[in-house]
Amino acid sequence: MAKNNFTEAVEQISAKDPRYASDAYHFVQEGLNHTLKSLKRGSPHTHRHVSGQELLHGLRNFALKEYGPMSKAVLNEWGIKTTDDFGQIVFNLVHEGVLGKNETDSPNDFKNVFTFDEAFVKPFEPRNSANLRRPATAAKASSKRTTGSKKKKAGSL
Repeated sequence: MAKNNFTEAVEQISAKDPRYASDAYHFVQEGLNHTLKSLKRGSPHTHRHVSGQELLHGLRNFALKEYGPMSKAVLNEWGIKTTDDFGQIVFNLVHEGVLGKNETDSPNDFKNVFTFDEAFVKPFEPRNSANLRRPATAAKASSKRTTGSKKKKAGSL
């Protein structure tokens, strides 16, 4: 049974399964479109199958593009905390007739593909701790100023 109105379908799903905000479903729909475009599969009017792994990586890229360093926080706010949650959302949409699947597709395709820290936090961490330290020349200059001011104080006593 195909649904003509995505928003109606999401409302029906949310009534049965309130774990995820309606925004989560809309994000998955937009993320699927983003994934299809990035995979450059056929014309825009051609419906092609996307594997669970392809979709997850597309959703990751879409979240980073849309929300940057806030991606994890936004997804968590909608109830999405793991790749398994994406699978639950996808299969809720499948069961409602909004998305299709083939005989080999399963919610297990979405299990533990990546952690959200790995996907949404790590890209924004500094590449190495050396970038966080003061340059050596600045440290030496600061040291000389401190030493010099101590000598002056010591001499004036």
